[in-house]
Amino acid sequence: MPSDPSFVQFAVDLVSLVGPVAARSMFGGHGLYSANVMFGLLDDGELFLKTDEDTRQRFVDAGCRQWVYVNKKVRMEKTGYFRPPDEAHEDPEAMLPWARLALEAALRARAAKAAKPARKRAARKAPRKAAPRAPARAARKARSARTR
Repeated sequence: MPSDPSFVQFAVDLVSLVGPVAARSMFGGHGLYSANVMFGLLDDGELFLKTDEDTRQRFVDAGCRQWVYVNKKVRMEKTGYFRPPDEAHEDPEAMLPWARLALEAALRARAAKAAKPARKRAARKAPRKAAPRAPARAARKARSARTR
């Protein structure tokens, strides 16, 4: 079900104390972006915020509900997004600590993703041992000698 435009605006206003926030349409819902990272999502009239290993327990301890969806195999898939506590939906100041946790998790995820390709590039630039070619040449010569 697509997000109601008035709810999208309400959610953007609710998390706006973390900085400039934009909502982008995606998969029938909306993603919430700040600092060029997605830190929240809107689905079926509800707001969910991104978590990671550092922040997830705060959401769990507050009794927050995890966002799940049904995949193509009709299985429920758990995600790293949680609905903030009900009290946080009352005003932007109450939402701010939860939105900060989500934005920090999103920024850490981006940093980890950026570091990963750098490690791969370094591994590619490392000198490789040359594979011995003599056995392959010898095998080709032996085959061609047999076919003559």
